[in-house]
Amino acid sequence: MDMITAHGLRMPRLGLGTYRMTGAVCQAAVESALALGYRHIDTGQMYGNQDAVGDGWVASGVARADFHLTSKGHHSLQTPDEFRAACTESLRLLRTDYLDLYMLHWPRPGVDLPAALETLMGLRQAGLVRQIGVANCTVAHLRQAVEDVRAPIVCNQIEYHVMIDQSPVLTYMRAHGLPVIAHVPLAQGKLADNEALAAIGRRYGASAAQVALAWLLDQPDVAIIPKAGRRESQMANMEATRLRLDDADRAAIAALPKTLRCVNPPFAPAWDSVAA
Repeated sequence: MDMITAHGLRMPRLGLGTYRMTGAVCQAAVESALALGYRHIDTGQMYGNQDAVGDGWVASGVARADFHLTSKGHHSLQTPDEFRAACTESLRLLRTDYLDLYMLHWPRPGVDLPAALETLMGLRQAGLVRQIGVANCTVAHLRQAVEDVRAPIVCNQIEYHVMIDQSPVLTYMRAHGLPVIAHVPLAQGKLADNEALAAIGRRYGASAAQVALAWLLDQPDVAIIPKAGRRESQMANMEATRLRLDDADRAAIAALPKTLRCVNPPFAPAWDSVAA
């Protein structure tokens, strides 16, 4: 499977997103994905499923060293002690003694970003996490992290799919060699019936969703973490990694509206994107 390697990060470009999966459903999805060959699992404290993810990878029989595991601290965390406690609890629930990547999940309004990053750096220094990153950060947040704090972040996880304009944050990240992890890469199911994507897919014997994923993977240093509870969906996402688009396909996708933002909770920052 294709890998992202940047700033010490080594991570498969296709991962399993687990948001909105809990309990036995989540455990079965993780087991199934690892059995199929997935080697990148994404979870977070606010998902309420870290225990199921832990049970799933243990039941799969895949060695911990053989797959990448990401988790994230809840957006309400404020003090260094709270961050450390949350990370320790994540390790316990996930049944591991380290995380490959640990992120600040949301830069909630008023967050002391330098203090949060210093805490993440401390977790890295202590060996609890291999790499640190951020999620849902704007250019202003990234400038603070990269230029002011000089935190060794390795990525920013953002909503990214064929119908959202993320140009400002993408331009900054690419200028600094920071990979993108695209969450909700299928716009929470809203792309499955898109006729422009379906028309492209018919040329390749692929679905609209597979075209949408292939478009993301067509870009350098972009990883994707589509949620997929069923084995058939997981297989379809793996098949999308082999799909190659041409210039006409890219032009058709570029012409799609870019104003669809699916994830915009009350604690979200003021977005850079025109799709805010």
